[in-house]
Amino acid sequence: MRSWSTSHPRQIHNCKRDGSDRPLLGARQDLGNKEGRSSSSRKTRSRQRTISGRALCDLRVLDLTWYIAGPYCTKLLADYGAEVIKVERPGGGDPARRMGPFPNDEPHLDKSGLFLYLNTNKKSVTINLKSITGIELLRELVRKADVLVENFAPRVMPSLGLSYHMLSKINPALVMVSISNFGQTGPYRDYRASELILYGMGGAMNATGTLDGGPLKLGGNVVQYQAGVVAAVATMGAVLASRFRGVGQHVDVSIIETQLGSIDRRSTNLLSFVYSGRAPFSRSPAAGLFTLLPRGRYACKDGFIEFAGGGAQFWPRYAQMLGMPELLSDSRFSTLEERYRVEHLDELEAIVVAWLAEHTKQEVMEAAQAAGVACGAVQTIADVVENLHFQDREFFVDIEHPVAGKFKYPGHPVRLERGGERVWGAAPLLGEHIEEVFCGQLGHSKEDLLRLRQTGVI
Repeated sequence: MRSWSTSHPRQIHNCKRDGSDRPLLGARQDLGNKEGRSSSSRKTRSRQRTISGRALCDLRVLDLTWYIAGPYCTKLLADYGAEVIKVERPGGGDPARRMGPFPNDEPHLDKSGLFLYLNTNKKSVTINLKSITGIELLRELVRKADVLVENFAPRVMPSLGLSYHMLSKINPALVMVSISNFGQTGPYRDYRASELILYGMGGAMNATGTLDGGPLKLGGNVVQYQAGVVAAVATMGAVLASRFRGVGQHVDVSIIETQLGSIDRRSTNLLSFVYSGRAPFSRSPAAGLFTLLPRGRYACKDGFIEFAGGGAQFWPRYAQMLGMPELLSDSRFSTLEERYRVEHLDELEAIVVAWLAEHTKQEVMEAAQAAGVACGAVQTIADVVENLHFQDREFFVDIEHPVAGKFKYPGHPVRLERGGERVWGAAPLLGEHIEEVFCGQLGHSKEDLLRLRQTGVI
């Protein structure tokens, strides 16, 4: 097969390498002697000077993930510069392509809002992994990859001859990340699950809901996104180990265990149970609680506001927020003992509620913050997108997609002083980068691609 390179109209990465195909992220060092360290350090600095722009631009990732958890993991890597090659099924691609929302409610493989968000800055190729030739093609990609991320059921990759044991023979430095519901081992290994099931099994749902109702899950796919974040962090840890030691490893990410390890009503409750023997249980009421000071959610002129409460020392700050310094000398509220009287608490709450009814949530938040009171507006999605703070920091970015059009996307959750250049590429069309990857990187010809298409391999 002859080598054939192609320039692509939507090239995403501009990372310069040092003339070889060696990774630059972290040069392996001889840790056994000073001379080795000094020489390696000089080489590392030299290589680092050749990197153009983005923090992970020398990292090549094969993305065999679909839906949410896996794609969010690889999205985080791609958005910080990694070359992420998404391997999709011919014809249909990632099932998330068929999940809404869609512009004008018109379903289209290249217009799914979920897919467009989860796959920014990635490249797309298609491979039929049920074909022998497709498996060989993937193995070619593995030879040139630093990382492979997959979120199939644990039995799938070994059944295809693509277990870590097999792939590490092809590429000993490969980091393979497997994301699954319950992990690669254990009695639940092959159990099926969903966002709702995992949330409930993780222990959090028993503490969420209403006082007079049963357990309820909070909305959204929080479990999936958190698992993606954990997987991305674990991936980078394994990559650093691979670069410095020269040996890859298999990273086993159990989505249910990312929930058990979460601080959100999970690890704290688990620790409490281990040390006390009692199962913590708490479901918060729907509205705010007025103890000594406002705490929780309160209605105001145009929506809701959230207060964090506070101890007795914060009372002067609340009086300042209300613009009523006279309350400090009011006999009903001048001492802690008087303020704790039930009738006085009711009177103070009435004053606060009346004041809130005359002010917008933005006015309340600004007055509270000026007085040193922890308080925030309960914002709608429109409020968030139009918020002056996020606009000033340019958090939201406009990305033009050739089929879906231009939309606003959440940007980087973390700003890097170096290597954090904000470069954005739209999510790929299905199979958009087949020629760039198979010809430019693997050396296949256009004629090879034609045969692969005709036989249903790509």
